[in-house]
Amino acid sequence: MLTRTERNYIKRGLLFILPWLLGFLAFNLYPLLASFYYSFTSYNVLTLPEWIGFENYKELFFNDSLFLISLKNTLYYVVVAVPLYLVAGVFLAILLNLKVKGMSLLRTMFYIPSIVPIVATAILWRWIFNPQIGLMNALLNKVRLPSIGWLTDPFWAKPSLILMGLWGIGGGMVIYLAGLQDVPQDLYDAADVDGANWWQKTIKITIPMISPVIFFNLIMGIIGAFQYFTQAYIMTNGGPLNATLFYSLYLYQNAFTFFKMGYASAQAWILFIIVLLATVIVFKSSARFVFYQGGELK
Repeated sequence: MLTRTERNYIKRGLLFILPWLLGFLAFNLYPLLASFYYSFTSYNVLTLPEWIGFENYKELFFNDSLFLISLKNTLYYVVVAVPLYLVAGVFLAILLNLKVKGMSLLRTMFYIPSIVPIVATAILWRWIFNPQIGLMNALLNKVRLPSIGWLTDPFWAKPSLILMGLWGIGGGMVIYLAGLQDVPQDLYDAADVDGANWWQKTIKITIPMISPVIFFNLIMGIIGAFQYFTQAYIMTNGGPLNATLFYSLYLYQNAFTFFKMGYASAQAWILFIIVLLATVIVFKSSARFVFYQGGELK
């Protein structure tokens, strides 16, 4: 039985969290439940939703070729871009962790691109990839290589977006650097006594000791890659020939271009399930490659 004082504490606590609670109910929980309901309806925002059961899901999987194309494009980005960004971020962080003069300036230079707004980054790289006056083709021509239609060629469109993403790996690099600071120096000293070279120390000490940080970035990278949208929307809008029609972009088109809100809601829930399954799989397999300083794999 709660005392009067304890009940007053609870009331005051609820009063303090009331603004957040109202915001959560209005802007998180209600839209979540509403989208689940709308996914079973035909709803175009302007008229009342009409219950149609699983028709939206059937249409997506069995009749909508663009849905399968968008899913394929997104899976390509997840499989190629996420590991590439992880490896590049770790390698860059290891290099920037060296004790040399001017390292603080170099770290700042590599980090700055990650804080540039995504829209500005996309516009900048659209000029860089311009087939006529872009910097990339100018560099290729300097070394007597033919020009490439970076964003106009279906073969090069997705690799171009992945290449652009390397420009912003500074955010992950900072997290890796923080992890590198926690690696005990005693381990490196012992490895030096045993005659280990740089590569052996990196593989046997550095990578295992920062594996929890790598695991965190892997999870966040997978979630972010499945929701890849802004760059493709600004730079290609799904083209050429649907080569960059990513899942979130196609969802956006259905919701806010074609006003097929029920259809888009079904897409959103499918995406949620895919991301959830991918995350669970990675978590279940993490015991094989994530090492914690307590000495146990979890």
